[in-house]
Amino acid sequence: MLSLFQRKKAQPIIIRQPASTVELTKGLLRPEPAASLLATPRRQRLLEHIWQRTSLSRNQFTTLYRKPLERYAALVQLLPASESHHHAYPGGLLDHGLEIVAFALKLRQAHLLPAGATPEDQVSQAEPWTAAVAYAALLHDIGKIAVDLHIEYEDGKVWHPWHGPLTRPYRFRYQKDREYRLHGAATGLLYGQVLDCSILDWLSDYPTLWASLIYVLAGQYEHAGVLGELVVQADQASVAQSLGGDPARAMTAPKNSLQRKLVDGLRYLLRDELKLNQAGPSDGWLDQDALWLVSKTVSDKLRAYLLSQGIEGIPSSNTAVFNVLQEHGILLPTPEGRAIWKATITSETGWSHSFTLLRLSPALIWEHDKRPSLFSGNVELVQDAADSAVPPQDSTVPNTTPPETSTVVTGPGSDRMSPIEGYRQPMVLNAVEDLLDLFDSPDEVPPPSQTTTQSASSKNASESSSSVVGGSNDTPAIGSGEHFMTWLKQGLLSHKLIINDAKALVHTVNDTLYLVSPGLFQRYAQEHPQIDALAKREEMQNWLWMQRRFEKLKLHRKQQDGLNIWTCMVTGPRKTRRLHGYMLEDPRGVLNITTPNNPYLSLMKQEHTETQ
Repeated sequence: MLSLFQRKKAQPIIIRQPASTVELTKGLLRPEPAASLLATPRRQRLLEHIWQRTSLSRNQFTTLYRKPLERYAALVQLLPASESHHHAYPGGLLDHGLEIVAFALKLRQAHLLPAGATPEDQVSQAEPWTAAVAYAALLHDIGKIAVDLHIEYEDGKVWHPWHGPLTRPYRFRYQKDREYRLHGAATGLLYGQVLDCSILDWLSDYPTLWASLIYVLAGQYEHAGVLGELVVQADQASVAQSLGGDPARAMTAPKNSLQRKLVDGLRYLLRDELKLNQAGPSDGWLDQDALWLVSKTVSDKLRAYLLSQGIEGIPSSNTAVFNVLQEHGILLPTPEGRAIWKATITSETGWSHSFTLLRLSPALIWEHDKRPSLFSGNVELVQDAADSAVPPQDSTVPNTTPPETSTVVTGPGSDRMSPIEGYRQPMVLNAVEDLLDLFDSPDEVPPPSQTTTQSASSKNASESSSSVVGGSNDTPAIGSGEHFMTWLKQGLLSHKLIINDAKALVHTVNDTLYLVSPGLFQRYAQEHPQIDALAKREEMQNWLWMQRRFEKLKLHRKQQDGLNIWTCMVTGPRKTRRLHGYMLEDPRGVLNITTPNNPYLSLMKQEHTETQ
């Protein structure tokens, strides 16, 4: 298998013309060869996107990707991806499979895999991990054709997919009372129809990869690590539609999905931290109709809690958090489709105040018999709730285009198993590229302000805030430079903070630790919202306030002209960008193990840094 790897040559993909249509009766579908199924312009564009996400020549791509995709197409034919949800049209399962592979490979580019391995191992295993991501994504729904659908030939003989592709005209219907999650486990019945022995032999040589892939193929995403997370994220991108505010759907999301983490975080806060139904100031109120939570308080605490648990991908602003909560169906939107409600809370004691609030279904948080007592006061909506600054969210993204040529002919006698009856026709989207570009990141990270020494006013302001939150004789106070360094060390040792990953905030450069600015300091501030008041008092952003306190420790290496910030060039497979950060004088105070320098980062010369 390794002999395949040669330099990529730019050769065009040959677009074959679809096979001619054959008239059929009785609502039958004619099986088509894979080349015909994949020959539509839209699917050819998706294949091109998939190739661009790899580092392979056309010959390599054909062996590792094109042939498995052809075997997948031959097996799923014109079957839909769902009965009435996403890609619910003839050929929808093939479209969904191609889309999710393209999305997953785009997401994979942001990760150095296997996570935590040496840079040398990550480079040598890049292609096997890329292929495993593609296979896991492609196969995640294939079990549906084995357990969700009843498929039979014209003579009534049942077709089972483990016998190989369909060979004669066929019809299908959805099984009644099918089990929702069974198709994930059923993948194990069919992956051998798509991945040949040589591919499986190749992947089995990488134990970490192999274990993750087996877990995904068994439907156990919670044990599959980053591989499972990439498949879930790519699936959500392909489905491209929100859960519509239905708490039952949010709760049935996979455990490692973002919406499940958000729900679990809200449950923790309401159990252990938030004050509910107080007669005076409170964090939330539960009435007969909904759970109302103070928007800023809950957003700050939810973000801090999730980050403290080492969960990545949490938005850094309140507005972004509101949008994510609404996008995943956790918030109940206003009639105008916004996330934020305005209401006046009045208690029985006469206390009253107006708030901006988030509205949730109580069923999302508690079982019916475990809900707390209802608020004895009144929640009165303010009429100008539509003036919220949070923009409305489009709750529905149209399905992608069905194949340009689907051989579907209905006729007399087709009532029992009509392949298209009841399917909504999707709206046309002409640019797959627009969807894939959702995952593009900017080429450059905006540089933070360069500082040499603190100005007298900043220094005095910092010293005036020496009384920070908490702390004791043995434990550094939250917000102190010493606490930041303790947090950094504990985060690296517990792997809540990752080194040298594509999205890491700490890297090894020039045999020392490189602390990304402002990202690492923003992360600390998000986990410790207690410092917001201190930073606001000095009219500074919370992360910048924390960065100044780190500088006072004098643990970082300065440039010859006294500048604190060093710039690194990040070189990826297809683009470059810049990072800005601090270099520690001695990394041993934070990390006692020797970690190889990140091969993708190179320190820029000083004259370039001075011009920022």
